[in-house]
Amino acid sequence: MGIDLVAGGRNKKTKRTAPKSDDVYLKLIVKVSSLTDASLLLLLPQGIDLVAGGRNKKTKRTAPKSDDVYLKLIVKLYRFLVRRTKSPFNAVILRRLFMSKTNRPPLSLRRLVRFMEGKENQIAVIVGTVTDDKRVYEVPAMKVAALRFTETARARIVNAGGECLTFDQLALRAPLGQNTVLLRGPKNAREAVKHFGPAPGVPHSNTKPYVRSKGRKFEKARGRRNSKGFKV
Repeated sequence: MGIDLVAGGRNKKTKRTAPKSDDVYLKLIVKVSSLTDASLLLLLPQGIDLVAGGRNKKTKRTAPKSDDVYLKLIVKLYRFLVRRTKSPFNAVILRRLFMSKTNRPPLSLRRLVRFMEGKENQIAVIVGTVTDDKRVYEVPAMKVAALRFTETARARIVNAGGECLTFDQLALRAPLGQNTVLLRGPKNAREAVKHFGPAPGVPHSNTKPYVRSKGRKFEKARGRRNSKGFKV
């Protein structure tokens, strides 16, 4: 008689189409996974609830990354001053206290003297380090508030009859930033910045190359003289 294959007499499919387990959670997962994409989308939350604060794209710092306890105390002090005084000066100080070391470049004594010329009665405020500069022979009497002073810079300011203030002392003298000059160092004076820009060697590029050494055999040919292609 044989097997009626046309009518689908023999079914050799042995794979499972449902779990044998009676676990209700497993059955629920199977049911959800078997739904079509359209019906599954109805079960998912639609969009982002922005009113409830779903997406926050603010990437600015709200606290310093440093674990320095003294810096954290200054931050705590200036948070209070910003909240209670609404002073723009205090807000700027607080924001700069959060910054990375790259964004708090040092200020040399030479620049400090130049910026404070004719402002002897005011307090210079630097959220960063004040460094010494041997190119300055005479330092006038200045009042300077900074996060840090190098030993020689502090000695020269004090010996000239000036003052080196901390930020808690500044908060007592000028809680609203009155009679102050807010300064900061040159951000792009770092050695690393000299290597940024158009590729070194191309026409009109002043970018510093990363070179092993400076000598006759190191980047002295093509692009450096007319006899070797071109001269920059």
